[in-house]
Amino acid sequence: MECVLRPCRAEDCAEVVRMIKELAEFEKLPDQVEISDQVLREDGFANDPFYRCLVAEVPPEHRSRDGHTVVGYGLYFFTYSTWKGRNIYMEDLYVMPEFRGKGIGKKLMSKIAEIGVENRCSQMKFVVLDWNRAAIDFYQGHGAVDLTAAEGWHFFHLEGDALKQLARGQLGQ
Repeated sequence: MECVLRPCRAEDCAEVVRMIKELAEFEKLPDQVEISDQVLREDGFANDPFYRCLVAEVPPEHRSRDGHTVVGYGLYFFTYSTWKGRNIYMEDLYVMPEFRGKGIGKKLMSKIAEIGVENRCSQMKFVVLDWNRAAIDFYQGHGAVDLTAAEGWHFFHLEGDALKQLARGQLGQ
């Protein structure tokens, strides 16, 4: 299928948020999405953007059943490893269900990897839910290593009150 990858533009943010919500629904976590297209626009298109994003776009004659031509996205940012140096982190890789199996996801992931290599990154990191066997197989089929299984690493985060308490120097119990 004909598909063009291009950098996300500010006017694409509503479409990206639509797909973020679709991904959250698939991951059985729809209530976790708090982002709006306005915040996505502010965070991605300011002088010092927090993230970068690619979108996959099909021609109008191949639009989705709902009329969308932006049918996938890959959202990423740069991070750093004190052991390995520069890293690229793929936050999301998503292709609408009716466009899966056509190489769009592989194309998005390959382009993010290419951007990482161009920026002298030594690793590309991402997470996947343990029950998403199709995604695990897809990533492992492209050479990804499950660090939880291989090395015992667990991925943590602080959010909301816990983050604010830590910022105030109040350590939780």
